[in-house]
Amino acid sequence: MLSDLIILFTAGFLGGILNSIAGGGSFITFPALLFAGVPPISANATNTFASCSGYMSGTWAFRKELLEVKSELPRYIFISLLGGIGGAWLLLQTPETAFETAVPWLLLFATLLFIFGGQLNRSLKQLSTKHRHASAAGAILLSLLLIGVCLYGGFFNAGLGIISLSYLALAGHTDINRMNGLKLLISTFVSLIAITLFIYNDVIAWYEGSIVLTGTLTGGYAAAHLSRKLPQQLVRNFVIIASIGITLYFFYDVYK
Repeated sequence: MLSDLIILFTAGFLGGILNSIAGGGSFITFPALLFAGVPPISANATNTFASCSGYMSGTWAFRKELLEVKSELPRYIFISLLGGIGGAWLLLQTPETAFETAVPWLLLFATLLFIFGGQLNRSLKQLSTKHRHASAAGAILLSLLLIGVCLYGGFFNAGLGIISLSYLALAGHTDINRMNGLKLLISTFVSLIAITLFIYNDVIAWYEGSIVLTGTLTGGYAAAHLSRKLPQQLVRNFVIIASIGITLYFFYDVYK
């Protein structure tokens, strides 16, 4: 329907702008797919597909910063692939009704991360400076934590970037550009392996996803100009208000 096409493209356009300026585009694109009639698990898989191109282009943009830690990249890529396929597999084993019930809780978790992620990252950075000489056990625990982050990303893509930044702060990273590059690298490989599994199981809604993807790419391009004019805090506040409203709606819709 024409109305669905308009809703999905507009959601993708807004999501692309938000992702480029402040993050949180999935709070717009994922619900739009649900409103367009895409089943919850398929909507989640489709949202991952629609978001992946943005992760890939962002990773390329930070390639200089990533080369500064190139010895660490194989570990990040391997764990991202391992966790991403595990999370996607768990999603596909989850009954549709159970995932539908979990959606408001997942959105609530992602919303709280978006609101308090900055404070969490600052606290974790302070903690990491006090413990720079991590033991072997600490390194193993950090790897297990990264697997958990990637499992979440393969299962539910919204909020992955914020969780990844929190992990990187805990791991001792302090350069924000390098952290953003690693965040996007993690998101890229988690999404790529998850999408591969989603394609194999035929759960991506290609028509709806392609419309959202087109809108996301258009919005991301437009954001290159808007980002110079719109205050980031204003955009962030919009995302917070929208995510709270959408989360409350889904709690009402599921538990009414």
